[in-house]
Amino acid sequence: MVLCSIASGLSFGHSAKGVIGTLCFFRFWLGFGVGGDYPLSATIMSEYANKKTRGTFIAAVFAMQGFGILFGTIVTIVVSAAFRHAFPAPPFYVDAAESIGPEADYVWRIIVMFGTIPAALTYYWRMKMPETARYTALIARNMKQATADMSRVLNKDITEEEEQVRLQVVSGDTWGLFSRQFMSRHGLHLLATTSTWFLLDVAFYSQNLFQKDIFTKVGWIPPARTMSALEELYRIARAQALIALCGTVPGYWFTVAFIDIIGRFWIQLMGFAMMTIFMLAIAVPYDYLVKPGHHTGFVVLYGLTFFFANFGPNSTTFIVPAEIFPARLRSTCHGVSAAAGKAGAIIGAFGFLYASQDQKKPDKGYSAGIGMRNALFLLAGTNFLGLLFSLLVPESKGRSLEEISKENFDDDKVDPTGV
Repeated sequence: MVLCSIASGLSFGHSAKGVIGTLCFFRFWLGFGVGGDYPLSATIMSEYANKKTRGTFIAAVFAMQGFGILFGTIVTIVVSAAFRHAFPAPPFYVDAAESIGPEADYVWRIIVMFGTIPAALTYYWRMKMPETARYTALIARNMKQATADMSRVLNKDITEEEEQVRLQVVSGDTWGLFSRQFMSRHGLHLLATTSTWFLLDVAFYSQNLFQKDIFTKVGWIPPARTMSALEELYRIARAQALIALCGTVPGYWFTVAFIDIIGRFWIQLMGFAMMTIFMLAIAVPYDYLVKPGHHTGFVVLYGLTFFFANFGPNSTTFIVPAEIFPARLRSTCHGVSAAAGKAGAIIGAFGFLYASQDQKKPDKGYSAGIGMRNALFLLAGTNFLGLLFSLLVPESKGRSLEEISKENFDDDKVDPTGV
């Protein structure tokens, strides 16, 4: 993550295609690092926390993403404002080439390289962090090391016998991801976590990546052709900061506050339901909301969809996979679920871009789509599907990881009649 954030800002090439090509290469490997950090962060916290406050701690880890989003918008505002002041440029419709200006090339590079800072700050402590005791004891089968690690983390003496009882080690538990045992115990769980994360990200990234298009449609920021590149960047970042501050960040921390009170299942169900309702509340009167004088109502409804995304499935889809699968496959299943989410993000990003094009006057280079209003109806339907698949998600509130994943449960000792 550190290396690729720097490399992304240093993307090189003699042409626009060359720069974009190298940028995509480095962003791919940055994604590789982020894709590893997602399951590791969730799993480490879930395996170190106690069952009463486990949800709160995992949610707090994920809630820091909200501050990351806000910090990213602040960096963008500061950098773009500084360059805009130092290097004024005409609007695009006056002079297309001069409206960008050679200095603008430095702006995105500086912003991208700022991503190095948070990753670098955590590097030392992450390297010093021991493997979780559950992995060391249950998978590596090294009870002595697991006991030593837990004694160090908890700052108290723990005997091997105490750790053995706490972890409820199951001998001979070696079945894998594609085994009959996994499918019978956790097949539906994996379907639930992958499908809900996929459907969430179709809607969530559609909203995130094309905020600027929506803000322009409702007149919150001027049309791109009336601004210089740096002016447009500044205004988009300012609008995104307001959405993050009023909707995104509070939503994350509402989850932290209520996850171990309400439970994962009900928060996820409520989140998808409210996202569906607010998306419909935007789509149905869309033609009215985009008229001058009605933009405040649009922004409030739009912000509420982000609030309930984060006080809802955007948080719980990160939490649940770290709790309901067995220790051997916990990170793997979390990674599979997260990857399904990012597949949804790709579909949502490209799909919304093309689908939202005007039916009669699409943007230059695009074919006619179904229009912004119909695209919002489509996102509402996606959220509703997420609600339906959420019915498959088990509640893990107040239960130990071994109880949830049935690691202390032996199929061979169960009466086949179920009695």
